[in-house]
Amino acid sequence: MDVDVVVAGAGPVGLMLACELRLGGASVLVLERRADRAAELKAGAMGARSVNAPTADAFRRRGLLDEVRRAALMWFEPGGEPDAPPEKPVFVGHFAGIPIRADLLDPADPDLAAYTLGGGAISQLDLETILETRALALGAAVRRGVALTGFEADGEGVTAVTEEGTIRAGWLAGCDGGRSTVRRRAGIAFPGTDAEFAGRQAMVEFADPARLPLGGWVRTERGAYVHGPVPGRVHTVEYGPVPGGREAPVTAEEMNESLRRIAGIDAGITAVRAGTRYTDSTRQAATYRAGRVLLAGDAAHIHSPAGGQGMNLGLGDAVNLGWKLAAAVRGWAPDGLLDSYTAERHPIGAWVQGWSDAQTALGRPDGRTAALRAVVADLLGTRAAATYVVKQISGLGRGYGTRDGHPLAGRLAPDLPLDDGTTLSARCEEARFLLVTRDPRLRELAAPYADRLTVLPGPGDLLVRPDGYVAGGDAGDLTPWLGAPSPAGRSSK
Repeated sequence: MDVDVVVAGAGPVGLMLACELRLGGASVLVLERRADRAAELKAGAMGARSVNAPTADAFRRRGLLDEVRRAALMWFEPGGEPDAPPEKPVFVGHFAGIPIRADLLDPADPDLAAYTLGGGAISQLDLETILETRALALGAAVRRGVALTGFEADGEGVTAVTEEGTIRAGWLAGCDGGRSTVRRRAGIAFPGTDAEFAGRQAMVEFADPARLPLGGWVRTERGAYVHGPVPGRVHTVEYGPVPGGREAPVTAEEMNESLRRIAGIDAGITAVRAGTRYTDSTRQAATYRAGRVLLAGDAAHIHSPAGGQGMNLGLGDAVNLGWKLAAAVRGWAPDGLLDSYTAERHPIGAWVQGWSDAQTALGRPDGRTAALRAVVADLLGTRAAATYVVKQISGLGRGYGTRDGHPLAGRLAPDLPLDDGTTLSARCEEARFLLVTRDPRLRELAAPYADRLTVLPGPGDLLVRPDGYVAGGDAGDLTPWLGAPSPAGRSSK
């Protein structure tokens, strides 16, 4: 065996998965077909990606949040925009472009009241740099300019095929995007719906910038466009037949024609420095696992970018999968643990797709949709609806569904104060199970699992998984989550 896990794709999802696998004790090789990072497409406003509550929490638990905040294009603390004047309403998000006011949120809601990390946006280029630096420091290998062209899987492992030769691995993780080679070669179905709009985003140059002033989104009967938030960034959305040729470079004439169709504007765009296309095609893999092959990120699900959920969804996949796959590599994973990856993440992916589709539908440029938008805006002007929607789009209202054993089961663990003066989140960097308890009996039961479980003195009898979620079941029965103990608690690496 050359390596425990081959990860196809060195985007944020593949790199985060590499970090998690290394923390769990698995050796990792990341293959990336691009020789460079495509910096023009991933930097600054062009590459802006949102960071929601579960993602910020994952970064905090791995000691990355401070670095992410420093690199962020913007970061809002809980409560909305910083330094907003009293006369200006403070917004905490939007639904289909309809703003949600912070002053409407229920201050007594326990999820909102407990959240202190905030959220924001970071360029994909900066995040990839942060994650690759961490992955390399943890011992992962990253090879750029090496494309996975195929593989053969059997009961013992996977032989990955590249232009440079073959690599024998125990497992293969496809983080290689919506047109995933791994997914296609694994024969995993990808059902869903076709696109109904075409989006274009580009950094452009103008003959006269005054022809297209900076501002917010402008809607017409044909679609919508925006110039901003930085000069030269132009974004158009057209509803109707979606043209092919998504791999061809975006041209100045294409952007000019799109603006003419949408709003009759002669923008005078003379050059495109960087550009990309996208659609609202929505598809989800029937399963995220086929034997020794697994999918994460866009390889497992694609949807409209409405709502900014895509990268967060993929990073959630990586954090959920990493410790489970590492447990399988090390040999202690209990029955069904790896299959729980699909069981837990597939419903979350379907939920994100549904809410993204709803926002896409509310963007249609017709009179009846405009009437529906007005109704939704009225609802979002109420405390109950604003609170509910913010919790959902931020990720604070979502978990893994189980409620057995502990009232917090399936939810992100709170940052509990511990008896030694530290907090729970400060003890999560090693991605081990954590048992928070003052009960000597539970400490004794945990002793044989010392290779994968740390006992922390504190309140609650709380079993926390390596991904930061509270484990369901009885804290006194560890085998459903941790499998059989190693002899005398010795390391199973």
